Amino acid sequence: MPKKRSGGGLSPTQQAAKFLGVSVLAGAVLAGIAMPAVGALGLAAKGSVEGFDALPANLKTPPLSQRTTILDTKGDTIATVYSRDRTVVDLKNISPYMQKAIVAIEDSRFYEHGAIDLKGVLRALNKNARSGEVSEGASTLTQQYVKNVFVEEAGDDPTKVAQATQQTIGRKIQELKLAIQVEEELGKKKILENYLNITFFGQQAYGVEAASQRYFSKHAKDLNIQESALLAGIVQSPSRYDPVNDEAEATKRRNTVLTRMAQVGDISQAEAAEAKQAPLGLKVSKPNNGCITAVNSASFFCDYVREVFLSDPVFGKTRKDRSKVWNQGGLTIRTTLDPQAQESVNDSLKNHVYKADSVAAALTMVEPGTGRIVGMGQSKPYGYGKDETEYNYSVDAAYGGSNYGFPTGSTFKPFLAAAALEENVPATKEYSSPYDMDYPSPIQTCDKPWINDSGYRVENENESEVGPYRLKEAMAKSVNTYFVQMLSDIGLCPVSTMADKLHVHQGNGDKLPQNPSALALGSVGMSPLTMASAYATFASRGMYCTPVAIESITQKVGGEQKSLEVPKSTCSRAMSEKTADSVNTLLRGVVDSGTGKEAGLSDRDNAGKTGTTDERKNAWFVGYTPNMSGAVWVGSATQKVEMKNITIGGVHHDLVFGGAVPGPIWKDAMTGALSGKDAPSFNLVDIPDGDKNKDKGKNKNKDKDKGRDDNKPAGGDNGDDEGFIAGLSDGGAGNGNGGSDNGGGFPGNWFQGAGNGPGGRD
Repeated sequence: MPKKRSGGGLSPTQQAAKFLGVSVLAGAVLAGIAMPAVGALGLAAKGSVEGFDALPANLKTPPLSQRTTILDTKGDTIATVYSRDRTVVDLKNISPYMQKAIVAIEDSRFYEHGAIDLKGVLRALNKNARSGEVSEGASTLTQQYVKNVFVEEAGDDPTKVAQATQQTIGRKIQELKLAIQVEEELGKKKILENYLNITFFGQQAYGVEAASQRYFSKHAKDLNIQESALLAGIVQSPSRYDPVNDEAEATKRRNTVLTRMAQVGDISQAEAAEAKQAPLGLKVSKPNNGCITAVNSASFFCDYVREVFLSDPVFGKTRKDRSKVWNQGGLTIRTTLDPQAQESVNDSLKNHVYKADSVAAALTMVEPGTGRIVGMGQSKPYGYGKDETEYNYSVDAAYGGSNYGFPTGSTFKPFLAAAALEENVPATKEYSSPYDMDYPSPIQTCDKPWINDSGYRVENENESEVGPYRLKEAMAKSVNTYFVQMLSDIGLCPVSTMADKLHVHQGNGDKLPQNPSALALGSVGMSPLTMASAYATFASRGMYCTPVAIESITQKVGGEQKSLEVPKSTCSRAMSEKTADSVNTLLRGVVDSGTGKEAGLSDRDNAGKTGTTDERKNAWFVGYTPNMSGAVWVGSATQKVEMKNITIGGVHHDLVFGGAVPGPIWKDAMTGALSGKDAPSFNLVDIPDGDKNKDKGKNKNKDKDKGRDDNKPAGGDNGDDEGFIAGLSDGGAGNGNGGSDNGGGFPGNWFQGAGNGPGGRD
């Protein structure tokens, strides 16, 4: 602080402050620009008044940011999210005691003066001139409201917040001018209502309703005398008078407010004395903000909803525009999440995979024909601590998932089969299907042919698996060489086209590369949501529907509710009904007697496909009924764990298969999700079996690990529990699709840029 000179006079700094304060503030005020009751008198004071008149007098009041509530299909709250915890209420819904308390302690002459309290300004001028700094502002409630508007508009920008709260004469002059406008436009009651809704009460509570809920777990309209006095006292310094952390200081401040209320006649001396003797009576509700607090372990779904909002142009032209709407809040978002399905997803994951396991599991459920996401969960909880993660394994990188997704193995084969059926390949098609073979070459792509110029080979899981096979048995057993021969027969382009129609893409959003590893044996990474949505196409007899998570949104702006447009699912025909029915018949055999037998449901029609990638780093089961589709992935998010001799969910596995770990997860989750719901039937087609008497070397060594030559490039598939590719990597196909190593060794930045905050990475 500037020091006085030895003679006791003011220092040069203090003299300058005195001159500035008197010439600017007094000149403006004494000119009568805002006298109480009569307003601007039009008296001119040279210099200062001219500068004052040049200031803009149009206060732009942004809508107050409020909490957003995310609901499930039943209308129950999943989570509340907010940048500022606030619920705007009308003055009639604020206790009269609260209204009187805030006026008494902050501006007791509020109803007597205009925008500016002339007596208070002159008093502050004198004190500030003596001290050489702006130590007292004489701010009225109206001026404080104006300052809070600036703070609200500043949001979380520290520079703008500093500008909005700076204690300078220039800032005070600006507040004076705008306060006049506010008084003329709003009137006293509306100013008081706005002030009580905008001001900060500490403990993350903005506005009196949020403060009342935070400290007393009650509505603002129900506050009594002492509770109102406590909240009114907090406003001056929310940290100093925080009743949660300093009860004694908060009590002293409350009693000061009660004394002032009695002095101005709002309450009697007896009422004040009785209220001072009362305990604080806190009933604190902790802040409950963000997707991390979501009920029913729906945190990842909640976060997906947020990412959809921030990504979809329907909510604004740019991400900045969409972020502004999201941060403003006041939204009520009704989602597609079905609480029964979500609970079943969580229960199944918890029962089969522990959060401390070296691998994780993710499961997403989608409704065929609508695209509605009804369940989404994973074994590692949402968070930033040990055995927690912020990454949503169920979705693409653009929505908070991994950079690449996870290789799908043989769960890709139905897409190849669908493409072949669309090309009029009969469902009884037979191929020689040897135990091992060179990749056929050349294979036609949509452009130039793919050439096997590196001698890549493919083999089945067991030497006893030797054809010929027809499609039905090959699908049930997931015979690698069969599907490679089928791919050679029809070419890569029809499969690529089918993938596009099914919106099957890599986790980073890229199209699938046109090589045999990617388009026959699932060597590239995808998300469970992508797979569940694609398989739902089979269930809906060939109609693909884009996944949606939001049913409707209403937004509260001021005292009005308005509906926002939301993204709708768009459905398009991806294949004929006959093709879809044929695939359903084929995949029904997988759960009846094939590799997915452990996943089969006994009480309703169901179908699905297992998948296990090379070195057993990923295991999948994707299955569906006519009214529900679900995809389960199990593996290490960093792709570093080979699931051999491993314990998952307390159960030891020599080798993990798609049918042995993901399958039971899917079965239990689907059973609970569909309990009590209709059980429609598939439209099956007649696909004759092959020669039952022909000895094809039945698999007698189901759990035999064939292994692989670790010096060869990694492949992408283990023949869905019965085979693997020998030496064909995604990037090694030689067709100009780049050298991404998605087939086995994954890039070190597998999760780069996918998260919303620090910590918690797997």
